[in-house]
Amino acid sequence: MKLDKKDILHIMIIIIGMIFIMLSIFHTNLWFDESYSVGLANHNFLEIWQIGSKDVHPILYYFILHIINFICGNNIIAYRIFSWICASIIGILGFTHIRKDFGKDVGIIFSFLAFFLPVNIVYAGEVRMYTLAMLLVTLMAIYAYRIYKNKNEKNIKNWVLFAIFSLLSAYTHYYALVTAGIINIILFIYFIKESIIEKKFTYNLKIFFISAVAQIILYIPWVIALLAQIKHVSSGFWIVFSFPKSVIEFFNFQFTGNLGDEIYLNIIVAGVFGILICIYMICAQIRNKQKEKPELFSILVWILLVIAVTIASILMKKTIVYARYMLCVTGLFIFFISYTMVKKGNKYITTLILLISLVLSIFVQLELSKVNYDENNSKGIKYIGENIQENDIILHENDTSSFVVDVNFPNNKAYFWNKQNWSGVEAYEAYGNNFSTESNLEKLKNYQGRIWIIYTNNQFIEDVSKELENIEIIQTNSYEQKYHNMKYKVTLMEKD
Repeated sequence: MKLDKKDILHIMIIIIGMIFIMLSIFHTNLWFDESYSVGLANHNFLEIWQIGSKDVHPILYYFILHIINFICGNNIIAYRIFSWICASIIGILGFTHIRKDFGKDVGIIFSFLAFFLPVNIVYAGEVRMYTLAMLLVTLMAIYAYRIYKNKNEKNIKNWVLFAIFSLLSAYTHYYALVTAGIINIILFIYFIKESIIEKKFTYNLKIFFISAVAQIILYIPWVIALLAQIKHVSSGFWIVFSFPKSVIEFFNFQFTGNLGDEIYLNIIVAGVFGILICIYMICAQIRNKQKEKPELFSILVWILLVIAVTIASILMKKTIVYARYMLCVTGLFIFFISYTMVKKGNKYITTLILLISLVLSIFVQLELSKVNYDENNSKGIKYIGENIQENDIILHENDTSSFVVDVNFPNNKAYFWNKQNWSGVEAYEAYGNNFSTESNLEKLKNYQGRIWIIYTNNQFIEDVSKELENIEIIQTNSYEQKYHNMKYKVTLMEKD
């Protein structure tokens, strides 16, 4: 293949982008969700299936982490590199797939935004399933469109790849499952319409039914777990929605990765950047009213996903609309922006917005690196590691930092005192055989030895002191790490 100047530019963007998004991933800090991933990766496949079915996500990502664990050991950096690889492949798709299907300019901008849209930088190294889900959903959408585009050709390869990526998406995240359902339904409606027009059961409709049945059969093993998880979500999911704060947060996240207390870009700047892109997209559509099916398809799927999870929230009477979960369809979001910029936009405004995105990405990466590599992040774990003894036990409340301690010291017995009777704690079996959830401290009444208390609320240490007799406080330290804004205290006790 002969490369021209645009191809060389495209390859340079990919190489620079891959290096750029990896700058902040070489650290071993964890937050609660990541600690869960690391804990579950230490189990075998059957245990991952059993424990994961008690959580609120499917289990494909954890299977992959277990394979990495088998090859590299319990290596947090290796887990982060896998997320980076998935994020990088998304950018590479701009050259291998988007460029081929929609032209060089669309492919270049797609790759650029895959690497230099701030939200992707924030999650490129997370020990979570989001970049994997984004990759699989993007591939699923690409092959769905190829099936539509080449509807007059009997291309089994596209159907097989579509079905595979659709199924894998469903096993990775439930937002990806809903997206897979939406895309399958869109294809079904189109080929039903085609069959009605042609007054016959068309080849594509036949293949669709085969594909759909295969996907359903292969997903049946997880359906029981899915139904159990839906029951769990309806009774105890943690997401809280507040208007208008949640809406603003949802909007800003799509462009910058700001979420909750994790602010990598000034909120006003983030909002202005997002609004600028939205205004440009709207003006481009008004300027050129020609309906472009690729962009219509991508943004339609994105919108239908939001509608679907909103309806589900209403029916379940629990909010499951969450900004981070929309990462599953960020590839489609990026494609919509890229396609609109090239086909309907103004090249000067497009260049300006891309430059702004690049500048903001640099600021986000600098802030992210500053946070991830801050020396205070490891002080608490380092202190415990230097002083903990073989027979010491760990006791904590339902605080996210506490579970990070558990996963860092899996050989020490850890007790989670579930004073508030939180639901869904069965999923905490991910933290290993030495982890135990207790509704009271009866098991520790006759214990003699050292206890490490991990907590954030001073009331917890007071309650422990009341429940356990003959204890002596040896030392108390407070820690504040910038990584995911974790603050916690560590008290070492001796019990006679």
